Amino acid sequence: MTVAPTLPREPVVRTLRARPEDLSLDLAATAVIVVDMQNAYLSKGGYIDLAGFSHEGAEASVKATAPVLQAARAAGVTIVYLQNGWDAGYREAGGALSPNQYKSNALKLIRKRPELNGTLLAKGGWDYALREEIAPKEGDLVVPKPRYSGFYNTALDSILRSRGIRNLIFVGVATNVCVETTIRDAFALEYFAVLVKDCCHHAGPPMVQEATVYNVETFFGWSATSEDLRETLAINTPAS
Repeated sequence: MTVAPTLPREPVVRTLRARPEDLSLDLAATAVIVVDMQNAYLSKGGYIDLAGFSHEGAEASVKATAPVLQAARAAGVTIVYLQNGWDAGYREAGGALSPNQYKSNALKLIRKRPELNGTLLAKGGWDYALREEIAPKEGDLVVPKPRYSGFYNTALDSILRSRGIRNLIFVGVATNVCVETTIRDAFALEYFAVLVKDCCHHAGPPMVQEATVYNVETFFGWSATSEDLRETLAINTPAS
């Protein structure tokens, strides 16, 4: 039997209006990374809400993300979902000596409220599930992750490199935690990262969102709006 490997796609280069300067993107080498857009972080009654973080603005990020994903699929751009959490027994959350046991607000909340054990960020549960409005579709990829970074102890880097992907468009939550951590690691791994500001929601006061945007624009990548990104993607989309 003759094996016929899939050849790389032809370059589709477009210019994205971004900060601190416009960025040239080859859409064939670009992926949208959807970070932890789960009930835990975006829905009333989810972990973030129960932990006392402000829920204001979460729904706006979902509404802004939906048309971005639609435009990305229409343009043939790869979409990768990151999904944060652990097994229902929390063994994947780390042992007694893990810093995660001390810094994870979900684990601390479970210790305060034992009735939440096995529900918060537990695989297979409502809290862990991705939001229905922006759920993966056929052809999308889903990468489970046990810590803040989407690259730590996951197949993400292999998935991207095997597809020739160099440019990563980030949407999701929390801007200042998992999104920023993954962008920092992406920079170290030689990826070009773009933060879509209105498709991201933070954990904490508004200033932490602003701080992440500053950090990304100054040190780790670029930022853009969902409107500008959709315009860039639409240039490559055939008329229906």
